[in-house]
Amino acid sequence: MKRWLEPLYSAWSGVFTHKLRSFLTILGIVIGVSAVISLMSIGKGAQADILSSIEALGSDLIFISPGATEEKGGIKGAFGSAETLTLEDATAIAEQVPDITAVAPSNSSGLQVVVGSENMRSQVTGITPEYQQVLNLEITKGTFLSVYDYQRGAKVAVIGSNVEETLFNGVEPVGQLMRMGKDIVRVIGVLESKGASRGSPDYTIFVPLTAMQQMVAQPRTTEGEQVVQSITLKVSDEEKASQVVDDVTILLRDRHRLAPGVDDDFDIKSIQEISEAISETTQTLTLLLGAIAAISLLVGGIGVMNIMLVSVVERTREIGIRKALGARERDIWGQFLIEAALLTFVGGIIGVLTGWGASYAISYLGVLGGITTVVSADIVILAVSVAVGIGLFFGFYPAWNASRLNPIEALRAE
Repeated sequence: MKRWLEPLYSAWSGVFTHKLRSFLTILGIVIGVSAVISLMSIGKGAQADILSSIEALGSDLIFISPGATEEKGGIKGAFGSAETLTLEDATAIAEQVPDITAVAPSNSSGLQVVVGSENMRSQVTGITPEYQQVLNLEITKGTFLSVYDYQRGAKVAVIGSNVEETLFNGVEPVGQLMRMGKDIVRVIGVLESKGASRGSPDYTIFVPLTAMQQMVAQPRTTEGEQVVQSITLKVSDEEKASQVVDDVTILLRDRHRLAPGVDDDFDIKSIQEISEAISETTQTLTLLLGAIAAISLLVGGIGVMNIMLVSVVERTREIGIRKALGARERDIWGQFLIEAALLTFVGGIIGVLTGWGASYAISYLGVLGGITTVVSADIVILAVSVAVGIGLFFGFYPAWNASRLNPIEALRAE
């Protein structure tokens, strides 16, 4: 046998000789590695789902929302809590800012919607006809809201696919009437399913913004302008998004009469900025999930140290014989260190397979509401590397302790 294979063979013999003990040690590593892989795959999957939903909207969008209200004592509320954006702001942006192909102001409210014996609480959003172009909404049945519907404040609606399933249950919805709060609205179209989360158009009912202003009391500014909750812009070229953001910021600050040095009373972000911010946040959460799961790996590493210390005690006489026959300290040290690394490496490989299977099961069974888990190569490499590293770290002291044994005292051991 080649000399460099001897430590590996000796380590394997030590592991195989004590099957149950080795199995329990490996089991701790398996649990830790599989937990790391499954939890990090959930984080990666959630990130991919969120980013794909955002990318589906297009890379040429800019979102404007109101700023935060300021309460007594200088305490600020959440962004969007102020009433600083108006329909007139949207009109001014469309007329004065170049490189914009469409401007879509909107207002939303949660309303109880009833059709026959079926009912649900849905988000009702008042929009302009340009909203379809801006958000890339496709119609599968009927038509979208027209300019004529908007101008006359028609009480008509375009519904999402989930709303259709819940309220109409297989009945053709186009032409049907819905009671929305105190108003009766006629369905004129159904949107193509986006297959995304609850914030998607699948769960929304769209009505003309002018009709929304009649159905739900809408606030006005002190100048009499109509307040809106958001304004979405579609730029002609995504490379010009940054310039459009600057131009819109200057225009809105001027319209809102904000003095130099005063913070904006609105928030404006391009789709790229939103994607980057979400990506950073989800990456942090994924690492946090991995760190939590790694605690079980740490516990497994402590188990490795415990088993290796026991192994040193049991094999004291063997160590003494080997040293008496000329084995060097590094030979003894290497033997036990390789044995610890072998235990954790085997546990790491089995843990990868177990974690991969658990991730697949989570996606297949839809345990997390349809999130598709993602097991990437970097997660696998990280999990196995950490497992082996823990084995080496926690195996170092027992290995060092074994190499320092006095051969005469070791030979006297029972």
